[in-house]
Amino acid sequence: MNICVVGTGYVGLVTGACLADFGMNVTCVDKDTTKIDKLLGGEIPIYEPGLDAIVAKNIKEGRLRFTTELDSSIQQALAIFIAVGTPPKDDGSADLSYVVQVAESIARNLNGYKVIVTKSTVPIGTGQMIEKILGEQVGSDHPFSVVSNPEFLREGSAIGDFMRPDRVVIGARDQQAIAIMRDIYAPLYLIETPFVITNVETSELIKYASNAFLATKITFINEVAQLCERLGADVHHVAKGMGLDNRIGPKFLHPGPGYGGSCFPKDTQALADIARRVDLPFEIVETVIRVNDRIKDSSIAKVEAALDGGIRGKTIAVLGLSFKPETDDMRDSPALPLVHALISGGATVRAFDPEAMENAKGLLPDSVVYCANAYETADGADCLIIATEWNQFRSLDTNRLKTLMTAPVMVDLRNVCNPDRMREAGFAYDSVGRSATNLPKR
Repeated sequence: MNICVVGTGYVGLVTGACLADFGMNVTCVDKDTTKIDKLLGGEIPIYEPGLDAIVAKNIKEGRLRFTTELDSSIQQALAIFIAVGTPPKDDGSADLSYVVQVAESIARNLNGYKVIVTKSTVPIGTGQMIEKILGEQVGSDHPFSVVSNPEFLREGSAIGDFMRPDRVVIGARDQQAIAIMRDIYAPLYLIETPFVITNVETSELIKYASNAFLATKITFINEVAQLCERLGADVHHVAKGMGLDNRIGPKFLHPGPGYGGSCFPKDTQALADIARRVDLPFEIVETVIRVNDRIKDSSIAKVEAALDGGIRGKTIAVLGLSFKPETDDMRDSPALPLVHALISGGATVRAFDPEAMENAKGLLPDSVVYCANAYETADGADCLIIATEWNQFRSLDTNRLKTLMTAPVMVDLRNVCNPDRMREAGFAYDSVGRSATNLPKR
């Protein structure tokens, strides 16, 4: 089967590569010639573990191609996956201009029956919008079907999520489209992956509802963490006690400096906007958004409390810049407002991230000093902050850190270190939701 994937961003590139690995003939299209040239040269424009290998394998076997030629790619394909960006507008609603452009291109090049699949995260009603665009421009000359097939890819483990998903959601209006989608995902039937077959609108809402619920779990445990600090409780024990209840589960009950990334901030805002448009404010989601912003702001207060006399004039080391480990994605990373606040408060910031520093340079002030590793970052620092839980930060040499830093002060926003060991090593150590009020004074 010939498949066209429009967009070679995170979702499009992973989708195209994995569908090619399923045995499909996949053409990935992007109007960004620089990105396509890199891909043709074997360079992957995003960091995602395992993606380079699967792309190289399927290029070599002739099942995966990259081009800027959208028209011919549409004409040759039976299924066209729309995987373009839907960034938030100022009011929180999703910008669908790229989706509209692709739909209009499909309409101009429809030369037979096609299945148009929205892989991008889109508001409820986008499928109807695409049907209207094609219907008005094509009429009854060529039949087509519009399908919603949302992605549930976690950055850092996207290949595994695509190859071994929790579920596949397909929203369609006719059996022919459903049958074609079943053929595309046939390898997943062999491993008994659950399939949710529904209508287009329900499928679109499943994606938003899922991300909003996960964002709610994160925000909930972050508020519990703040309560733990006031009461002398340990948030990790609270989370474990909660997570052992099968109705709740342990996932996404990890405290930190707030959620970020490409999905949760954008999708919660979009869902809140969708609800307001039908005069039914989604109060839980709107509260989650507000609380998450407050959680991010509270990180700077932790740093100020850890340093006698505040942050002005201090040198502060920040380990981790991406919104989560195993990605170079800086979108809505909690490290962004933290670093901006540190610099605005008069601090000098030294930073290190294993993958995200190039992306960070365009988003952070020019005064940030980027370092080669954690120890270079700590050299001369008055305080060290762990902002992203990369594995290499879990076993830092505390003796080496103490000799490099002007004072052994650590603010662990990801709870990667053991509090007792850090205090035994002579550090003034603060973390999230682990009895901060009981810490020994410096």
